[in-house]
Amino acid sequence: MESRTMHKWYWVWEFEKEDDWLNDMALNGWVLDSVGFCTYRFVRCEPGEYSVHTEMHPADEGYVDFMRETGAEYVGRMMMWMYFRKKTADGPFDLFSDIDSRISHLDKIGKMLSIVGGANLLIGLANTFSPARFGWINLLCATLLMYALGRIHGKKEALERERMLHE
Repeated sequence: MESRTMHKWYWVWEFEKEDDWLNDMALNGWVLDSVGFCTYRFVRCEPGEYSVHTEMHPADEGYVDFMRETGAEYVGRMMMWMYFRKKTADGPFDLFSDIDSRISHLDKIGKMLSIVGGANLLIGLANTFSPARFGWINLLCATLLMYALGRIHGKKEALERERMLHE
C-alpha cells in the first residue's frame, strides 16, 4: 500500500485548520492512517472517500467504541487529541453537531490550557528565584499558553454570539 509521511505543526487553537488540511489530503486521495508528534502518515485512498476529524478528549476506550459504532474509525491519538476518519459513503461525519457541542469542546480545551498555563506560571515564578535560573522557560510557556487560551476564548465568544442570534 502506497504511503506518505508528512511533518506539520499546528497550534492548539488551529484544530479546525488541521481538520481542513486532513480533509483536503483525503479529497486528494491521501487518508490519515496514523499520527505522532508533528507527524502524519497517509495512505492512498479514492479521492473524497474519507472525512477526517480531530477532538480533544481524554483517553477513553468506551468513547472509541462508541465512535466505532457510528461507523468512524479510530486512527490514533497525539497527547490529548484523538483522530477519527469515516467513509463519506456512510453519511455525514461531524463530531460537533451543534453550537453547544462546539462550545463544550472549546471549554475542554480552555480548561486544559488554564491548568497547564497556571502550572507553568507557578513553576516559572518559583524557579526565577532558584540558583538554576531557568524559570524564564516556564514563564515563556505560560505566556504562550495564555495566548492560546485567549484565542480559544475568542472562538467561544463568537459561537456564543452566534447561538444568541439563533435563539
